Amino acid sequence: MFKGAITALITPFKNGEIDWPAFDHLVEWQVEQGIHGLVPCGTTGESPTLSHEEHMAIVKRCVEIVKKRVPVIAGTGSNSTREAISLTQHAKKSGADAALIVTPYYNKPTQDGMYEHFKAIHEAVDIPIIIYNIPGRCVIDMNADTMARLSELPRIVGVKDAAGDLSRPPETARRCGPDFCQLSGDDITAPAMLAQGGHGVISVVSNIAPAACANLQNAWFEDDLKTFTDIRDALAPLGKALFVEPNPVPVKYAASVLGLCTDEVRLPLLPATASARKAVDAAIAHAGLMPKTGGKSAARG
Repeated sequence: MFKGAITALITPFKNGEIDWPAFDHLVEWQVEQGIHGLVPCGTTGESPTLSHEEHMAIVKRCVEIVKKRVPVIAGTGSNSTREAISLTQHAKKSGADAALIVTPYYNKPTQDGMYEHFKAIHEAVDIPIIIYNIPGRCVIDMNADTMARLSELPRIVGVKDAAGDLSRPPETARRCGPDFCQLSGDDITAPAMLAQGGHGVISVVSNIAPAACANLQNAWFEDDLKTFTDIRDALAPLGKALFVEPNPVPVKYAASVLGLCTDEVRLPLLPATASARKAVDAAIAHAGLMPKTGGKSAARG
């Protein structure tokens, strides 16, 4: 089962192209800091603006750098079933440990349509699949009946739940079984989801605070509630500030503050506004991550 803090990786850009040295450093730093897994090419990685060639290159590069030290769960979703199968096949060929596949956006399929979409991918590629349910971005919401049906397929192993409904994890466990992996898709509710039976989080915050996010998860599973509470409270403002503007705009800015990469994003996204930067700066400071003036950043060491 996948568990703990798993980073939804940003994709560093420089002058319109992927900044490969920054990406390599980011991945290596994440592993060194104790993160429990990595997700390249999710929404946080600006997958909607990546070409297929870039998408595949990022997944392959991530797998090569990680060298099986932590799981790599490749984002391979699409609203085209054929395209999702192609990307998932490439992830399998590249050595990814699993695929994170979002519900088909824009098309607005029925529950049966969603079932057949995931079943087709499941039958085409021998790789563990995590469903990504995020109604706020996709307009559709996979219901408990559909998820329970999909959980009967051997390679449908879990869900990244970004529905924002904390009543769901117990029902999902009841319907899908205790071994069905439930990962929060929202940093701000991730601690509460653990209390509701969740197993971890696919995190945006961990792009800039991998050790703290990993330690938060470790503390919960070790029954160290004092440490858990302290880290939860330190990270809570980041859970809000990194979403004051469309993801990954604020976290790209935060990464630039820590010296990880530029804050460059691709259109139609724009760099963080002054008000967003102010909120992010305050949250970084609250978490104790702000680099000292004139010294090396927290990220670069």
